[in-house]
Amino acid sequence: MSSNETTSGSAVVIGDALIDEIRDDAGVRELVGGAALNVAVGLRRLGVATTLVAMVGDDEAGAHIREYLDDHGVTLIAGPAPHGSSRAVVQRSSTGEPEYVFNEAAQKRSIRYSDEARQAIAGADLVAISCFPFDVPAEVDALAEALAGARVAIDPNPRSGMLHDRDEFVRGFERLAAAAEIVKVGADDAALLYDGDLDALRTRLRSLGVRAVLATAGADGAVLEGEGVDVSAPISPLPGRIVDTVGAGDATLAAVAAGLVAAPPDDAAGWQELLKRAMDIAAATCRAEGGLLRTPESLAEADRGVFGS
Repeated sequence: MSSNETTSGSAVVIGDALIDEIRDDAGVRELVGGAALNVAVGLRRLGVATTLVAMVGDDEAGAHIREYLDDHGVTLIAGPAPHGSSRAVVQRSSTGEPEYVFNEAAQKRSIRYSDEARQAIAGADLVAISCFPFDVPAEVDALAEALAGARVAIDPNPRSGMLHDRDEFVRGFERLAAAAEIVKVGADDAALLYDGDLDALRTRLRSLGVRAVLATAGADGAVLEGEGVDVSAPISPLPGRIVDTVGAGDATLAAVAAGLVAAPPDDAAGWQELLKRAMDIAAATCRAEGGLLRTPESLAEADRGVFGS
């Protein structure tokens, strides 16, 4: 594990863990991924003791996922996986954007909360949820009961290949978002779940009672809005070419979540600083393939020949 920051506290991340099978002109290769897994590893790389609660199979793919998490110091609490581990075949569209085809395990993903998982949730400073099956009422009921008053950060992160009922997903997401400490949404979320208006989605979430909304809009940067706080930050112009934008959103959430664990901002200046740092980390993450969080400092180390895992 390569960590460039020191942070106290602990976090639990709940959501997906999978294998990305990438197919492009360079051939076929596999990377360990999943939005929730990326956030969990990102938090750990930022110095937060992190546990991932996810469905992981007892198969070859599951072994790779476990090894990767172990390499990065993330504790895994794996739930039953009757269909094996999740997998996504990733290809680039004509516009360069990734297109995902998910296997049966990913489409039928389910999360169970053991006593160990509940204890981890109860003891965490923050619980982050990403790419969760919000369109399955029983899953939402179980999650709501397991959270039991925890401080929560949510990224709905819907994937069209795993979305079975759009309206039900919105209902489940908004039910839990209403009590969240912070909710991250992006332009893709607004397009897939609502009418495409990211600003209107921010307003709606605030009206539901969400304490803070982090809205990311690709090249247009990000906005963070909360009680008495409305700050924005552009994308960071780091040196080097952009290689892969897939992990940018996960890196942004991890960076903001790490800040909430360590020392939650108490004024607009603090939020501004946290958001700018998140944009720097997202930009650094885009300078390499895959969803592994990187910081500007880790890129500098790589340039000097010092590489993290």
